[in-house]
Amino acid sequence: MTQAFDIAVVGAGMVGAALATGLGRNGFRVALIDFADAPEFVPGSTPDIRVSALSAGSERYLQNLKAWDTVLAMRATPYRRLAVWDQSSHPLTRLLPKPLARVEFNANKLGASHLGHIVENSVTQAALWQAAITQPNITLMPGVAVTNLIQNNNHAQLDLDNATAITATLVVGADGAQSRMRDLAGIGVTRSQYDQQAMVMSVRYRGAVEDITWQGFLPSGPRAFLPLHTAGEEFPGESWGSLVWYDAPARLAQLKAMPTEQLMAEIQQGFPQQLPELTHIDTRASFPIARQHAKHYYQNRVVLAGDAAHTINPLAGQGVNLGFQDAQCLQQLLIVARNNSTDLADPALLSQYENQRRPANRRMMLAMDAFYHLFSNRVPPLHLLRNLGLGAAQALPFARNRVARYAMGLD
Repeated sequence: MTQAFDIAVVGAGMVGAALATGLGRNGFRVALIDFADAPEFVPGSTPDIRVSALSAGSERYLQNLKAWDTVLAMRATPYRRLAVWDQSSHPLTRLLPKPLARVEFNANKLGASHLGHIVENSVTQAALWQAAITQPNITLMPGVAVTNLIQNNNHAQLDLDNATAITATLVVGADGAQSRMRDLAGIGVTRSQYDQQAMVMSVRYRGAVEDITWQGFLPSGPRAFLPLHTAGEEFPGESWGSLVWYDAPARLAQLKAMPTEQLMAEIQQGFPQQLPELTHIDTRASFPIARQHAKHYYQNRVVLAGDAAHTINPLAGQGVNLGFQDAQCLQQLLIVARNNSTDLADPALLSQYENQRRPANRRMMLAMDAFYHLFSNRVPPLHLLRNLGLGAAQALPFARNRVARYAMGLD
């Protein structure tokens, strides 16, 4: 017998698991499908190389889902300051005062305890899976992939690779940038590949856990530091951190191939002097960077959320926060639709979702593109312009704080 659900969420990553949990908590019958098995958190393990800067708005959402306390019980590092500065060297640099090229956001000046938390993606996902498991009307289907989609006027049918099928009134594609559901629904994308790639490294450094995350911009790309948790009794006086090095693919391939000691020396030389002294590099990986936007957020009974709908330059770590905003918006609209006895795949409803989320996601895409093109060059007028822009942000606390509150998901 084919199982029937109100909503099938395909993709149980952070965004998909959050949306499924929120819908389940509000009485929807939900199938949560993912080709991977359930995530597992191992206390004392080395950190996941994939981390995100969860905003205060995302924290609040996870609190509503009863998942945030589980995240904190695993591992999460609050950051209270965020700094950005121009690290490039140019003849114009000596004509400008040093503070002009740097701007810092501080939680104290916003009346907040912190700006956000740095959390390993696997930790957030594991906490959301645990929250989903507590909901009796959520059926988790790990280790299963969707092979086919059939839609009609009443429901969508998903054929699975375990020789079973399910039906749902609405299907949510939350299965990432290479979304299978987006392809099955016939939704195209616009894609722009950046010249740079990003190399991510989990490292240990000497010192206490930092309360600041920062990015220093060079013409070849930014260098970013994200603080993680203490390294524990095994490594007294040391802490874990995540480093991101943006550069040309050939340069990153060269760095990845280096022996650990040589790479560590390159990092200490290539990163800003604010980087603490490194003691160990645990893992390293690089990935391409692309801006991608679905041409439509829905088609018939399929709607997209998170990276399946949009990916952005990860400069400010806003990708998952935008995905959580998608999930919250769609969840609220579906609750209203059910209360009004409206079809969950009603085109007017799904159009309302797209009209709310597409402009917000596009604004963040354009902002990240502006940062990328403004800082990733050696053109003298742009060098002056970006330093004056950072100086203006430093000199105008009201504007700076408004930007910070927007990035935190509070405005």
